[in-house]
Amino acid sequence: MTPSSTDAQAPMVGILMGSDSDFDIMKEAASVLDEFGIPFEMSVISAHRTPGDLEAYASSAQERGLKAIIAGAGGAAHLPGVTAAMTPLPVIGVPIFNKKLSGQDSLYAIVQMPAGIPIATVGIDNARNAALLAVQMLALCDEALMQKLKEFRQKLADASRQKTAKVREKLRANG
Repeated sequence: MTPSSTDAQAPMVGILMGSDSDFDIMKEAASVLDEFGIPFEMSVISAHRTPGDLEAYASSAQERGLKAIIAGAGGAAHLPGVTAAMTPLPVIGVPIFNKKLSGQDSLYAIVQMPAGIPIATVGIDNARNAALLAVQMLALCDEALMQKLKEFRQKLADASRQKTAKVREKLRANG
């Protein structure tokens, strides 16, 4: 897993989380990016506790070579929205589950952005899909990456077909 931009390749995707307690969810985005060979950086930056750090990060993201940012947050979930307000790059929001409102507060906070500052939003705790969306965005300008994405999709289809065969076999065995 590529932890930061200190590695050989400059990061193309930034992964942000509002707290280190979000790591277990957000590491799934890192796993997908690793799977596709996309360099990334990961940081904990709070929209509320370290707003200056967030401004510095988001406002410099494009010039540092990032192409997209994945931002996960729970509760009031301002991190994706504030990030999107400070960069022209696409921001993909990951609402994080919490015990009080099951992540619905986070989902609404991220998905209901005002006109002009869009955030692509995935399902609650679905950092994997956030990374796959980032891969799709990057693949638009990278044929090799697009081919990897098509192969990934084919593997998903093959796995689904195998499950159909297994279910039909169970049905015949129980029939």
